[in-house]
Order: sequence, then C-alpha cells, then structure tokens
Amino acid sequence: MLIALSRKLALALFALLAGSIVLPAQPDTLQGLIVHPVFHGTLVLETSSGTIFVDPYGGAERFEAFGQPSLVLITHPHGDHLNAETLRGLDLTASTLIAPSAVLEKLPEDIAFAKVVALSNGEEAAIGGVGVRAVPMYNLPEEGARHPKGWGNGYILESGGQRVYISGDTEDIPEMRQLEDIDIAFVCMNLPYTMDVHQAADGVSAFRPAVVYPYHYRQGDGSFSDVELFRQMVGEKAPQVEVRLRDWYPNMD
Repeated sequence: MLIALSRKLALALFALLAGSIVLPAQPDTLQGLIVHPVFHGTLVLETSSGTIFVDPYGGAERFEAFGQPSLVLITHPHGDHLNAETLRGLDLTASTLIAPSAVLEKLPEDIAFAKVVALSNGEEAAIGGVGVRAVPMYNLPEEGARHPKGWGNGYILESGGQRVYISGDTEDIPEMRQLEDIDIAFVCMNLPYTMDVHQAADGVSAFRPAVVYPYHYRQGDGSFSDVELFRQMVGEKAPQVEVRLRDWYPNMD
C-alpha cells in the first residue's frame, strides 16, 4: 500500500512539474458557488439558494454526500443524462426537475419529483432564487444529427450574481459562440457525440467565460479527449480564460 501511495505521489509530482496535472474531482469555490465535478456529464452546484444536480448519472452513491437537491437539471434523454437507475436512488421528494419535453416523455412514472418544469430552448424559469434559461444544444450538420436542435437543452444559471453555462451535448454552435458574460462554463468534447478538442477550444475562445471546465470528455471508443491540449489552445487564443482541469472519470484511468 505504501509503495502504491508513493508511486501516486511521484506521478502527481512529475505531472505538477511538467505543468499538466489533472487534479482529482475536489470541490472548487468560486465567489460562494461550490462546484463539485462528479462523473462524465454530471456535476453538483451548491448555491446560497440550494443544491443543484445536473444530469445525475453513475449511481446514487456518488451523491450521498450532497443530501437532497432543491433542483435537478436534465439536458436530454440519452441514458448518460436521463439515468433512471441513478434517479431512483435519490430522494427527490422536495426537488424540482427542469428538463425539455423530450426528457419528460421518457421519465419513468415511478420517479416522482415535487415539481416538474418543462423548458424549451429560449424559455426561462426562476426556482428558489435560481434563474434558469434553456439554450440550444445540438450537432452539426443538423440533418440526421444525433442531438437535433430543440430536442435537448443547455442551460444558463444565474445565482448569487454569477452566470453559469452548462453546454449539454453540443457542438460549437452559433448560439454557444455568441454567449456573453459567462462566469463559469462546463463544455463537452467527445467524438462522435459532441465536438472535438479543437472545436471546443475555438468555441470557448469566442465567448470567453471567466472560468471553463472541460467535461463529458470520454470518447466513443473509451479513450479520453486531450484536455491538456484544450487548455493550451484556449491559452493561446483567449489567455484571459482560466481553464480548470479536473478528473471526471475517477478510477477509470
């Protein structure tokens, strides 16, 4: 055990000296908002108004430390975003679900939320002090897309004076590139489902959030997108953007 621990410390030190360390999924606090990377496209946000679960996936045990969510956001019906097994293990009796109609049509009847709010692209809601706006997420070209326009939602959240963008499964669509005043962004990058690292870096460099987390970066063949390359590219194109690398796939290296 000591040998294994020493090896991990040595590898971490080597990565740190090389300037490319990917930190474990520890929480970050940004002006009172606590960000918890969880798994793949899943995250938890702790705000002054309550706890938000985004696309709960990977088993309910991943959420035991967070208690009951006040708000659950689901971007679209694919199983790594609308995950019935995980939802069934959560206490949702006081939780509000926000999702597109495509999700609500596939939500199993035995999963009961206190309240359900359907949002389409461009629509807004205010839940418990958190503003939520649904924004487009889709693939290009639109014809025959795995994620067609209007089928799913990205989200912009407003809480505590901060604007948080959650991309969902999208490419670097015009609607993303035209975003303004985003404090924190979570941006996907995995082929063939969303976009590659180059597209993601170019898109982020266009709308220039203060902080960006690459997430949802496991590719269709099981490999992982090069998030270090993403950081380098964003640094060259938009050096004012802080790229935070976190391990969204614990125990899957």
